[in-house]
Amino acid sequence: MKPLFIAGPCVIESAEVLDEVAAELARVREAYGVKIYFKASFDKANRTSLNSFRGPGMEKGLRMLADVKGKYGLPLLTDIHESWQAEPVANVVDCLQIPAFLCRQTDLLVAAARTGKPVNIKKAQFLSGDDMRYPMEKCLAAGAKEVWLTERGNTFGYNNLVVDFRNVAVMRTFAPRVIMDCTHSVQRPGAAGGKTGGDREYVPAMALAAKAFGANGYFFEIHPDPEKALSDGPNMLYLKDFGQVVKSLI
Repeated sequence: MKPLFIAGPCVIESAEVLDEVAAELARVREAYGVKIYFKASFDKANRTSLNSFRGPGMEKGLRMLADVKGKYGLPLLTDIHESWQAEPVANVVDCLQIPAFLCRQTDLLVAAARTGKPVNIKKAQFLSGDDMRYPMEKCLAAGAKEVWLTERGNTFGYNNLVVDFRNVAVMRTFAPRVIMDCTHSVQRPGAAGGKTGGDREYVPAMALAAKAFGANGYFFEIHPDPEKALSDGPNMLYLKDFGQVVKSLI
């Protein structure tokens, strides 16, 4: 199974940022012959602080994502937080993502599965890799044809995450597609004064380590200027570095 890539800004900030990122993803896709899903969130419903930027909302956000797809031909992936969002979002995007904190929410999983689109379930920070067979089974029982699982580290509190790469190998025993979230796994949740910090310098190594354990997909949040990003800046990869990281993985 060929590796796939999921990449884009954490949240929809502006049409200009979406356009700049999508143009580079399209260039990398053509340069290396890889499949890349464009990812951006229309709403970040689990920000640390009430004052944090959440995004433009579903209606406007989906229009902006559809513009990216129409212009660059990139398949789309975005996350949903409530069951009622599944159907309208599936009318625009090519893969629905279930956020890590919500991966045990049965109604959300079933609603995503019933759209017929691939479902990417992010492993909760409080679950083991083996635990993820149950969210996957919920989607398959609801009719999903394709379910992906994504590793993103485990939290033990104290504003940090730890990645046990054995989880990738364990999930590969029952899931054909296991993706490594290389940027969220270097987060320091809530460690930056009411917002999330991170260590982006470890992102390329996270990807290579996951490859060694059998990952066949890679998730990167990228931005032209992460220092000015409105969400997850400290753990996001610089847009200019994305192509080289892809090259190292293929």
